Amino acid sequence: MVATAKTKALVLFSGGQDSTVCLASALARYDEVETVGFDYGQAHAVELDCREKLRDALARFPGWGAKLGPDHMIALPELGRISETALTRDVEIEMGRNGLPTTFVPGRNLLFFTYAAALGYRRGASVLIGGMCETDYSGYPDCRADTIAALERAICLGMDRDFTLETPLMRIDKAATWALAHELGGDALVDLIIEDSHSCYRGDRSKRHDWGYGCGACPACELRARGYAAYLAGKA
Repeated sequence: MVATAKTKALVLFSGGQDSTVCLASALARYDEVETVGFDYGQAHAVELDCREKLRDALARFPGWGAKLGPDHMIALPELGRISETALTRDVEIEMGRNGLPTTFVPGRNLLFFTYAAALGYRRGASVLIGGMCETDYSGYPDCRADTIAALERAICLGMDRDFTLETPLMRIDKAATWALAHELGGDALVDLIIEDSHSCYRGDRSKRHDWGYGCGACPACELRARGYAAYLAGKA
């Protein structure tokens, strides 16, 4: 029998709910999985502190530990320096005059995938996975499916190598994201996301809600809370 080539995936892993579900999904589907995080001076940098604990816990799920490879961290301080946003400055979270929330960091996901591709090129990872979603989100243009498709083509052309940019959450809402977590890892994975992931834009881990930690008022918390409530209602 001819051995088939193993597929290695590289997951954009922030330590938030969505990227944790994406990492679990990758571990369930691919032979080898590595992770990459980005420090761009985000105000909610506490999310980065969650990454190691989440990785360690996911490695203890049956069959996943042997697949989980190294973690990588890339510093992008200039992105934070040039971004006058609510995620990189002491700026109010509100709708801007351009119709986008002030939490939008221009070019962030474009840079994340480009840097991930450069890392994947060296590491032999042909699948790049991110938690972008255009179903239940804040309206960021770099989270849209057509943006990711165009970026995938540009990366493949520019690096003369085939890459797949995969966004498993693109067409589902937050309730379905919770449901996917349960499908992948049962109550244990749902509980892990509640206790140890972080998605609050304010970086607040002083308040524990039924859906996890956060300020409870920022857009990220509101999305997570509504999705969790709908997920529970769907199970009833």
